[in-house]
Amino acid sequence: MQITSFRFLLFVAAVLAAYYLIPKKGQWMLLLAVSYCFYLWAGIEYLGFILLTTVSTYAATMAMAANQDKQAKFLEENKETLTREDRKASKVKLKKTNRVYLVGCLVLNFSVLAVCKALLIEPFQTAAAAGTLSFLSIGLPLGISFYMFQSMGYVVDVYRQTTPAERNPFKLALFVSFFPQLIQGPISRFGQIAPTLYAPKKFDGKQLSFGLQRMLWGYFKKLVIADRIAAAVIALRGPEHTGVAFFLLTVFYAVQIYGDFTGGIDITIGLAQTLGIELPENFIRPYFSKNIAEYWRRWHISLGEWMKDYIFYPVSVSKPLLQLSKTARKKWRSFGQRLPVYVASVATWFVTGIWHGLTPNFVLWGMLNCFFIVLSEECVGLYERFHNRFHLKEKKWYGGFEILRMFILMNLIRIVDLFPNVSDYFSRIGSLFTTFNFHILWDGTMLKLGLTELDYIILACGIVLMFVISLIQEKKGSIRALLLQQKPVLRYALIFALLVIVLLMGSYGVGYNASAFIYNAF
Repeated sequence: MQITSFRFLLFVAAVLAAYYLIPKKGQWMLLLAVSYCFYLWAGIEYLGFILLTTVSTYAATMAMAANQDKQAKFLEENKETLTREDRKASKVKLKKTNRVYLVGCLVLNFSVLAVCKALLIEPFQTAAAAGTLSFLSIGLPLGISFYMFQSMGYVVDVYRQTTPAERNPFKLALFVSFFPQLIQGPISRFGQIAPTLYAPKKFDGKQLSFGLQRMLWGYFKKLVIADRIAAAVIALRGPEHTGVAFFLLTVFYAVQIYGDFTGGIDITIGLAQTLGIELPENFIRPYFSKNIAEYWRRWHISLGEWMKDYIFYPVSVSKPLLQLSKTARKKWRSFGQRLPVYVASVATWFVTGIWHGLTPNFVLWGMLNCFFIVLSEECVGLYERFHNRFHLKEKKWYGGFEILRMFILMNLIRIVDLFPNVSDYFSRIGSLFTTFNFHILWDGTMLKLGLTELDYIILACGIVLMFVISLIQEKKGSIRALLLQQKPVLRYALIFALLVIVLLMGSYGVGYNASAFIYNAF
């Protein structure tokens, strides 16, 4: 079901009406039912994937919980006679036993995810298209990267005993399948979402209004901005567009991906808010970042935190890394102390890259991010000496320069998404220094990219509006809270104006697929 379709909006309206009319104790059960309806709408052939994740997650966590309960009972019954060594041995035994369930669940699910992603690349796609192996054309199951990472994070948390196991299999099924998250996250933790996911809700007009407003803003970014500029992004990917045209591609793609990702998340979080459910923020104005570390604290936050907690930290404290740290400190002192952190960073960014896709360009994307993060860390002392000498941070304009510098750097890294053949990417990067075709800006080339003059005007106005709203949010907080303080006539006039803009200026037309969020491919 296309979440930017009129059919989806009718679906949401029916869900909201039923949700607040039925007895409160049945609200979470209704959400489970509609989540599976939404999932089945994408194709019944995908049902087995989400059921496999749900059942394996439940089985593994219940087995671990049973062992934890058994150990707790044993320790309590024998607390007077057990020595400290006995208690330690009991905990080691529990950890060893539960690790079997943990590893089994992780291997099973991530193997399925790896196979699904592998089938999207050559030579499997060619075989599927030729009909010789038609079963390979199943495609990527809806939301599999998101619900699987969310579920596996929960399994690890139960193993670590930082989250209690959910003993109701149907409540766990809702956690895995909650339909607003299936398109592009965010990847929630059980402890974050459970308190509001299962709790009975009274109708709250303010929360409903706030949720609908955020959904409307998401539709604006998706339909008016991202899907309009998509035509130019597709055109500029052609091999003839080098030099200045390639630089334009990086900027246009930055606009598209921002409108697409954050627009989708706005729709997701807004929809959850109408249901009284709180989801974590996933993007916090990343284009205002002044360095790459800050950027990744603002961009796809839930994925970054997942990678940090379940990849970076475990790798960095593993026995091989601790031994490396001990050896490296003796040889290289301060750098040796940082080296294990950098090794863990490489592992984390490699996994982040292949999460996006099993093609060389996504591995390169991950490694480029890792390289510049490590480079920034190594240059901290140099930066400090430079700024102490020239005092640039005291200048008002320097903050804007840092933001622009970061925007350009991330654009040049991000654009590798569009070039599965990495040699094409490096060739385009090289053209920035050899091809100075500025004439394309005024010789009519811009009107041959699938956009009219009116499209450029709408895009320019829309981008300015997004920038102004983001600036207000950065300085004053929630724009919806600020609107609430205004007179009702002004508030509703602004909301109605945005609705009219979405309806009249959204990108629609023959062959248009509004559900094609970029993150669907991940």
